[in-house]
Amino acid sequence: MHYIKPELMHDQRARLLDADWLLFPAYWQLHSLHYVLGRPIFPSLASYHLGHDKVEMTRALKLACPEHLPETDILPAGPHGISQVLDTWRFPFVAKQIRSSQGSGVFLIESRQQLLDYAAHSEVLYIQKLLPIVRDLRVVVVGRDVIASYWREGTSFHNNLARGARVRTDLPVPEPALALVTRLARELGIDHAGFDVAWVEGRPYVLEFNRLFGNRGMPELPQLIGAAMRGYLLGEASPDTPEPPMTFSA
Repeated sequence: MHYIKPELMHDQRARLLDADWLLFPAYWQLHSLHYVLGRPIFPSLASYHLGHDKVEMTRALKLACPEHLPETDILPAGPHGISQVLDTWRFPFVAKQIRSSQGSGVFLIESRQQLLDYAAHSEVLYIQKLLPIVRDLRVVVVGRDVIASYWREGTSFHNNLARGARVRTDLPVPEPALALVTRLARELGIDHAGFDVAWVEGRPYVLEFNRLFGNRGMPELPQLIGAAMRGYLLGEASPDTPEPPMTFSA
């Protein structure tokens, strides 16, 4: 395995052409590596493109599984968009910046002033229903299958481990949530992602997925990801007999 700095891509053309896989290139490299050199890329183009921002992701999910997406509006961040939100939404609701991770850029909006403050620093208004949850699921996909899943529970509005949430190991992971993520990943061609899923009244809701996701809080996860990547990229895993996902529970 060789590491090539992204800025040296054009000086390393021969090595790139000789590679079996190009792993985790920068987003700006994708078109050249795929359309010009025709090289296989991991994660997949779908993982990059559909996961590039929350607008692209939500539009795809609205077509793929509308019944499993929280009510969401995407509006221009100007006076007209703000008026639409105030006319059609009741406080509280969730607002998100379209490119963010680890819980940053996700806000609980409880007043008109909070909405205005959010809009002043956002290029798009991304408004989503506040679900009645105290925890959510992280479901990890590598290759064609779910390889791990676990609950995250916060002490405030956020359930991200980076924001102080904890992993719950005493709660079962609902099979319908794993089935939904498996179906979406396979149908959309997403082969490396951490899906965040809410469970409300017996139904899974996909909040988002991240092509690059953290593995803090679960000591076993880096090894699981590495093994799954090797099996997938080297063709060692059989798509007909996937390994069962690791559900972290007591």
